[in-house]
Amino acid sequence: MVLEQIKVRALGLCSGGLDSILSALVLREQGIDVAWVSFETPFFTADKARKAARMTGVPLTVRDITPIYMEMLQNPPCGYGQNMNPCLDCHALMFRLAGEMMTAEGFDFLFSGEVMGQRPMSQTRHSLRYVEKNSGYEGYIVRPLSIQRLPETIPEKRGWIRREALYGFAGRSRKPQIALAKRLHVTDYPNPGGGCLLTDKNYCTRLKDLFDQPEPYATADLHLLRYGRHFRLNPHVKVIVGRDQHDNEALQRHYDRQRHIFIKTPEVPGPVVLVAGTPSAADCRTAADICIGYSRRPADTETMVRITADDGTETLCSRGMPREAASRFLI
Repeated sequence: MVLEQIKVRALGLCSGGLDSILSALVLREQGIDVAWVSFETPFFTADKARKAARMTGVPLTVRDITPIYMEMLQNPPCGYGQNMNPCLDCHALMFRLAGEMMTAEGFDFLFSGEVMGQRPMSQTRHSLRYVEKNSGYEGYIVRPLSIQRLPETIPEKRGWIRREALYGFAGRSRKPQIALAKRLHVTDYPNPGGGCLLTDKNYCTRLKDLFDQPEPYATADLHLLRYGRHFRLNPHVKVIVGRDQHDNEALQRHYDRQRHIFIKTPEVPGPVVLVAGTPSAADCRTAADICIGYSRRPADTETMVRITADDGTETLCSRGMPREAASRFLI
């Protein structure tokens, strides 16, 4: 009787970049049944991972982890990077969540495309060790592109993978990965880069302002931080002014009648304006003046503005607030 060989299964974190792609393909070359998981929040998407999955045929699961991510983000044990990027605790959280999937769905180990030394803060030997230890799945995380430079893993000890058939890449040069991509016939992959808004200085300035206020916020507010000009009238009121058609469309997309006041100049081209928080009548008037100030009204003329709240709509006329005066409220 011939016994059927049990297939080894591995679940990888996928950003959609070249390193993620290569890590899955080199494990698949060893007969491993690979799959990916990619996590989404308002700060990063799984769009590149979706494209990589379509290209390679590697099965992909996408999960929105915003609530649990926000808990970590407001007090990351390892602190922030240059802006509000909690890279080490972010990676540890992702591996912990992937590890829970591994256990629940019968995978044997985890993997990622991380290359030792490629990023000076988050991919040093110490950083990789921190992430593994704090994920709760120590020994079960394989980094195929740098495995020859890292401690032996449980999958190696159990004979599931062969270290000598994998790689010892290190440092910031992409030449080894590009050569491997050529061997594996991988030609369509994104340029290296971030994509995480928590590394963007302007976005993080707005995020810190949001965290500092007493008003509660929703997931939509995190998305809105990407668009327009943001004005803080007081701790309870913020005004968001679209800069162009793209911003205006995004603000309308995220507009929530229960949580926002909507302001527009109906007779002249101008921005979409959202007012968030608990504004007074005077705050709404200030927001309307800012809206007019950023419209294309004729100079020094009164312009109509329409203010739509949950309980109805009103119109008023004003000469608006000069942009120089409004700038004192800019975040």
